[in-house]
Parts: sequence; structure tokens; C-alpha cells
Amino acid sequence: MGVLSKDEIRRLIESQSLISDYVDLETQLQPNGFDCTLRKVARISGEGRLDFDNSERRIPETEEMPFENEWVFLEKGYYRAYINEVVRIPNDMMALARPRSSLIRAGANILTAVWDAGYVGRSEVGLVVYNEDGLWLKRNARIVQLVFFRLDGETEGYSGIYRGENV
Repeated sequence: MGVLSKDEIRRLIESQSLISDYVDLETQLQPNGFDCTLRKVARISGEGRLDFDNSERRIPETEEMPFENEWVFLEKGYYRAYINEVVRIPNDMMALARPRSSLIRAGANILTAVWDAGYVGRSEVGLVVYNEDGLWLKRNARIVQLVFFRLDGETEGYSGIYRGENV
């Protein structure tokens, strides 16, 4: 078990399509992870509902925020950010996503859950703008870094409703 290095991530991208639809492989590969880029941003519209077995789960609708000249301005608040990259995590790995430090320094943060073994998709993350003056984001900005972990064995893999999302 351990965190995958830049060289191992590159090898898995090239041999198993661990990540595809990236903007620039050399820029996005990091010593201990991979930077994911902004595809689009949406504002939450409506209430959510969560229960134990998901039989009554309701995920709020979203309203996409338009880019103007490749930029989008976000006022203080909560948004859903969609990434460009399609991730295919093998059943012997998992990933955690962390905000890039520049995003934090600009007064915003990323909220994510565990990226389970077997997950395939173009993910969505929560984006919270705390900055009272707002935040400008350019299309394809690097907003989050995925850190991959090798498991001590293979597992059955993720089979939830978000498998294959946005692909």
C-alpha cells in the first residue's frame, strides 16, 4: 500500500487509461498526484434529500454558469464544479482529491468524497467560494489534485449510481 508516484501514474495513464481527456499531461502530472481541470460550473437549484438506503434520495438540480471569454465569475457561495478528465480507478486502488493550494489562497475550497476502487467517470466536486469579493475561474483551470493509493488487495469495486457519470 502507498501513494502512487508521478512515474507510476504516468505508466497507468499510458497502459490502462487511468486518466483520459486531460488538457496537458506534463503540466497536470504532479510528484504525488494528478491535477484535474475545470470543465464547467453550476449553481445548485433546489433542495436535496438523503436517507439510509437511497430509496428517497433527491439530488438538487443545477443551473450551469456561462463562461464569458473563457472565464466565469463566482460570487460567495456553493457550486458544483465538473472536471474535464475521465478517471478509471482499478479495483486495487482508490483516490482522494484535495484542492490546489492556489484555490485555497484565493479564498475557495473543494469538497469531495472518496474515489472508490472501480469508479469510472468524469466527476463532480463541491466548490465553496468564501472570498467576499468572489472568484474568477478560467476554463481548464487546475482546481483539484487527485492522490492515488494502492490497496493491499483487489476489491469488488464501486457499483453505485455515479459510476460512468458525465461520460
